[in-house]
Amino acid sequence: MLILRYDDVQQILAERELALIELVGEAYKLHDEGATAVPHSIFLRFPDQPRNRIIGLPAYVGGNSPAAGMKWIASWPGNITTGLARASASILVNDLETGQPTALLEGSVISAKRTAASAALAARLLVREPGPSGVALIGCGVINLEVLRFLLAALPTLTEVTLFDNDCTRAAAFARNCADLSPTLHVTLAADAGRAVAAHDLVSIATTAAEPHLDLGPARPGTLVLHVSLRDLTPATILASQNVVDDADHVCREQTSLHLTEQQVGHRDFIDAPIGQILRGTGGFRRDPDRTVVFSPFGLGALDIALAEFVRAAAVERGLGIRVDDFLPATGGTAWHRESQVIPPASGGTANPR
Repeated sequence: MLILRYDDVQQILAERELALIELVGEAYKLHDEGATAVPHSIFLRFPDQPRNRIIGLPAYVGGNSPAAGMKWIASWPGNITTGLARASASILVNDLETGQPTALLEGSVISAKRTAASAALAARLLVREPGPSGVALIGCGVINLEVLRFLLAALPTLTEVTLFDNDCTRAAAFARNCADLSPTLHVTLAADAGRAVAAHDLVSIATTAAEPHLDLGPARPGTLVLHVSLRDLTPATILASQNVVDDADHVCREQTSLHLTEQQVGHRDFIDAPIGQILRGTGGFRRDPDRTVVFSPFGLGALDIALAEFVRAAAVERGLGIRVDDFLPATGGTAWHRESQVIPPASGGTANPR
């Protein structure tokens, strides 16, 4: 078993934004081709802690570097007030020949970067020409900082950032982090979410909202909204927009904005296309330059596993991580395994388990 710590993963993925955008794009195309297996995520919730949850995302992704495994990610929004990260995650990768676990990776870096890479990919694919000069970020946390990092790599036209967060202190700290990403960025703090939405043709929403609180009435015609946190927009806003998703079956679950919209109207006809189909050029999606486009990615486990395999292979090549050679049983298995294969049921009766 190879164990990869936070610093190992961070070292491998540092300054690899464009490569990760391409990797995520390939995973989306494989998903659209049917070359993935992505069961519905498992949500573990707690009766006395309604804001907290742990999600399990099992997945297989094919292609040139096939991989399988599972991400186990916890979201504790209250951690923010104590200085801890909201999300923590682990990813387990399994060998496709034996099924045995081969690597355990710290997963929060992978989770944040695959989310940001998918958002930047959608931005590069769906923004109007010429590219946007600015982006509004609603929610000043780890995810939107990664989204900004990837957007700067994908869209070199960006020179301005407008920020909004309910916590002014957090917004101010985020503004300082923006300067670290690009000293030439012009950063503005908006007084409210509506003014942030109106500031630019590109908006990224990454909050901890549990239910809709935002409409896009102030948005400019043709604005692209990266609806990363999935539960911010009202059903009326979803219905008024063109909607691109990663997978309709996944995103219309767990009281997301699109799920609430489906419940309200009784269908999914408001979803225009999956992003994999647009990347492959097979669905005939046409962007209306006068309508808002909303990209709502549920976050497919196939992306996490694709990045985890990328990290695992790079770690082996560089000699990073901690190897635990006796994590699994010795070759041949335990005595119980050997016995269980050679004890048939008694003739004319039942087996006598011991």
